[in-house]
Amino acid sequence: MKMHLRLSWPVLAVALTSCGFVSSKPDALIAVASNFTATADLLEEAFEAAYDFDVDIVSGATGQLYAQITNGAPFDVFLAADVTRPLMLEEAGLIVDGSRFTYAVGALALWTANIENVPRDDSDIAAVLLESRFQSLAIANPDLAPYGAAAMQALEALGLVERVEDRIVRGANIGQVFALVSTGSAEFGFVAQSQITTAGSIGWSLAVPAELHDPILQDGVLLQRAAENDAARAFIAFLRSSEGHDIIERHDYRVPE
Repeated sequence: MKMHLRLSWPVLAVALTSCGFVSSKPDALIAVASNFTATADLLEEAFEAAYDFDVDIVSGATGQLYAQITNGAPFDVFLAADVTRPLMLEEAGLIVDGSRFTYAVGALALWTANIENVPRDDSDIAAVLLESRFQSLAIANPDLAPYGAAAMQALEALGLVERVEDRIVRGANIGQVFALVSTGSAEFGFVAQSQITTAGSIGWSLAVPAELHDPILQDGVLLQRAAENDAARAFIAFLRSSEGHDIIERHDYRVPE
């Protein structure tokens, strides 16, 4: 049975070199921002059904993955949740020239797994956060995770930072935020709309108006170490194909024209 990696570097290095963890190295190793993990898994499945290549997905916060790449993690493709880190890698000469592109535009949502947390006026984010009695509002670390940065921008635009800052808890990435809310450890959280779609619309959610934060443009790159890696190049081509776009859009992302 195929193994899906969810490991950090240097733990990943041990897994890749120990047959006790991974029987063989994949043809390409794809670093994926946490919010895009479920979608990347489906892309991987469809890609491997169409091509004679084996790829593995490694997920984490965009900032963490960027740091791992600059410290020598053996990734071939990087699918970030922002444009900043891929651009920094490009400026450092760590990607194949001309390989940077926007593969998805994300959407942010306020979510609770327990509908009883939601007040009667549930059509406005400010009203929900001001009228609800809650102890914790989960947000991904804005220094590492673009969705966390977008959440803070939305709170600032609504004038809510001072009203809720003593109840904000931070997850290292958007995956941790989703876990905090789904287990009830935090009553509310700002998550990717795609995570709610994947979970089957459990609880209650409200889309954050796009004008409240910078666009969540998610860029991908082919890393320099994979310049001659046919599997990595084929995966990016599949990601940009009509079949790849269909999978991405089914998870509440927009594909740039």
